[in-house]
Amino acid sequence: MFGIRYAKFQPTQYVMKVKNGKVVKEGIGLSFTYYAPTTSVVVVPISSIDVPFMFEEMTEDYQAITVQGQLTYRIADYRQITGLLNYTYDLKKHVYLSDDPAKLNQRIINLAKVHAKHELARMPLRVAVQSSERLAQQIKTDVRESEQLEALGVELMGVAVLAVLPNKETMRALEATAREEILEHADQALYRRRNASIEQERRLKENELSTEMAVEAKKRQIREAQLDADRAVRQKEQRMEEEQLQFETDMEQSRHQLIELAAANKRAEADVKAYELGTVMKSLHGIEPGVLQALANLGMNPDKLIAIAFQDLADKAERIGQLNISPDLLQGLLSGQGSSTGGGASGRGAGGR
Repeated sequence: MFGIRYAKFQPTQYVMKVKNGKVVKEGIGLSFTYYAPTTSVVVVPISSIDVPFMFEEMTEDYQAITVQGQLTYRIADYRQITGLLNYTYDLKKHVYLSDDPAKLNQRIINLAKVHAKHELARMPLRVAVQSSERLAQQIKTDVRESEQLEALGVELMGVAVLAVLPNKETMRALEATAREEILEHADQALYRRRNASIEQERRLKENELSTEMAVEAKKRQIREAQLDADRAVRQKEQRMEEEQLQFETDMEQSRHQLIELAAANKRAEADVKAYELGTVMKSLHGIEPGVLQALANLGMNPDKLIAIAFQDLADKAERIGQLNISPDLLQGLLSGQGSSTGGGASGRGAGGR
């Protein structure tokens, strides 16, 4: 029949068959026949939709930046969205009869732009160019809480900010500033490395000096110990010498006392002998010398008697004409045997002259 057609839709499409202003059939991925002059078909995509965006905004310090990114949304309430926007589909040309579906993308982008502008107005340029993740999270939170999005029956699934870029002149200035900061940091790193090397060398020198000082201190301790040992030895030797000297001094004092005692004894003996001799001399006073001589000759050895006899002969030599002494007598006298020969010789000598 003329005007009757067949339509089949994808599982990612929510379809409403409208006839005479009433929905006669609706569902996901439907297939049906319809009469074109009296039937309208509303098709709402139920899959997620990615919408790229790029817009310019101003930062807190009045610098223009470009925000580039993408947002993802899905239509959650099909009835609500079709009541606000025209999603009537031309089944013959496979296009929407109005541009309302495209306007939905722009509406969501505008919401994101408003909230991004509000957030960027509180950021300086240097912070803004480094706040992509923070900005995306804030836009997602603010758009989800928006009453306009809820009224449309749309659910925002995610926002990704791919870049926050200043203009070329500002970018070159930032690059130059960053480059200078990098070079400055490099110089500082070089200086720190040099200082660290110098500090390390200084610590090494200090450790070497500390080690040398410790070695010298240990040597000094060893030397002091040696000196203490030598001093102790010398002190002991000195005490031994003092003890030896004291011993010798005591010995000398004892010897001196002994000598004094011996001298005193000698003097006492001499006094006794002198007294005895004086007594004897007093008793012999007035006795003839010849008698004394005779008394002295009593008990005398023969050789001494012979010697006295010769002495007498020598004293009376002027009265002796000639004296003959036999060899036997001299031999006896020289050999110490004058006890027998001496008497005979004396008798002969005296009797001859």
